[in-house]
Amino acid sequence: MNEPKELHYAPTHEWATSSQDGVVTVGITDFAQDQLGDVVYVELPESGLGVGAGDSVAVVESVKTASDIYSPVPGTITDVNEALLDSPELINSDPYGDGWLFRVRLADEAALGDLLTAESYRANVSSES
Repeated sequence: MNEPKELHYAPTHEWATSSQDGVVTVGITDFAQDQLGDVVYVELPESGLGVGAGDSVAVVESVKTASDIYSPVPGTITDVNEALLDSPELINSDPYGDGWLFRVRLADEAALGDLLTAESYRANVSSES
């Protein structure tokens, strides 16, 4: 598993960057994309949508299944990765880079502290197996 140490992780397999100007970038983990298999379609949230931590905000469909994507933090969607609409496979090839899903302006900076570290996320995934 590849989980960059500088990211924050939700137990539901989303990652979030540290806040820069109150905005975090969100995507799904390498583990999640591997479990999904080849991603063929992405439904992204609307910019301006207010979300709570744990709210279902996007859908990723693969050849195996469809999976809800949850916002790991509360706030407002500021941007979505429109490149995924034409190239959803970016989630598989670069889940921590070009495969990001959306950005959220944090309603509460402290919310990042509620997420898991890379080490904690790895332990959480190991216990699921």
